[in-house]
Amino acid sequence: MQVPILELKPTYLELKDELDAAYHRVMDSGWYLMGREVEAFEEEYAGYVGTKHCVAVGNGLDAIRLALEAHGIGPGDDVIVPAHTFIATWLAVSQTGATPVAVDVCLDTGNLDPSLLASVLTSRTKAIVPVHLYGQPADMDPINEFAKAHNLIVIEDSAQAHGARYKDRACGTLGHAAAFSFYPGKNLGAFSDGGAITTNDDEVARKARLLRNYGSEKRYYHDVPAINSRLDELQAAFLRVKLRHLDEWNSRRSVIAQHYLSQLSALNSQLCLPTVREWAKPVWHLFVIRHPRRDAFQQHLANKGIQTIIHYPIPPHLSGAYTKVESGKQKVEMKIAEQLANEVLSLPLGPHMSVLSGNLVRNAINSFLSF
Repeated sequence: MQVPILELKPTYLELKDELDAAYHRVMDSGWYLMGREVEAFEEEYAGYVGTKHCVAVGNGLDAIRLALEAHGIGPGDDVIVPAHTFIATWLAVSQTGATPVAVDVCLDTGNLDPSLLASVLTSRTKAIVPVHLYGQPADMDPINEFAKAHNLIVIEDSAQAHGARYKDRACGTLGHAAAFSFYPGKNLGAFSDGGAITTNDDEVARKARLLRNYGSEKRYYHDVPAINSRLDELQAAFLRVKLRHLDEWNSRRSVIAQHYLSQLSALNSQLCLPTVREWAKPVWHLFVIRHPRRDAFQQHLANKGIQTIIHYPIPPHLSGAYTKVESGKQKVEMKIAEQLANEVLSLPLGPHMSVLSGNLVRNAINSFLSF
């Protein structure tokens, strides 16, 4: 029996009638871009997150970029980013013309280490982009306190944190704005790319809407240089359907995650399991373990029919995109990020995964560790 990392087809099959109805509603409308489905999704997702505004865009990378640009971040500015994240976090900063400046992360969660923020602060620093990695909230209170003390903007990268909570506050409400991705594999995923910005700031929302649409509020009148980054009507309609099921599907993910934690806890001396801080309510976008012999471990699981993925094998600062880029005025070691890149492994997890499949994963892990 094969256990895939994530199955996407069952998400359609479970909601087939609702999704098919949404498809026909859009197709019959004759309006396929920037219409009432997008407007309705923006209103519904803002209500779900708990913000005044949601601005739908073309993808998660654009959501980070436009959130930064709507706050005036651009050339000459430094933006603090975690050293362990998907490269889109860094690319979004670069696309504004600003410079991503890395700080190392916490070994237990992979999230930005707030105690290191002061080490990279310069007169050029204008913003921080903490990432709620793997669906685990970053420690936002000390990040926000540091930002307030130094007059910095905080943009949450919530691409993996749909529904996650920090001290009973929703991710997406914890900074000046937040960026979400609706890539198909996300907890709230479209059937193509998609993204959104959430904020309580009227002016930031206005600017983000301007920037996503060629710099235009009135058709053929363009006020600023901008881009085309618009969520289409069909994906908005699909997201409206799936949003109604997000909490239930997050609960299913949690069941599998708790099963892993209980079944593998006896192996914690040989295998590093995810850590959940006492103030966090994760949504288990990924279940990421660590092992010093990760590559051999992954191959063993593959031989047993267990599909795994490495999130992420190359830290951005070591990638070809950034090895020649000067990040800040001083070089800071990223030992934890580099250790994680060599040890992390994501196990199968999703809202349609069975406990039986979880047991197969456990058995395959046991057979490796018993060597």
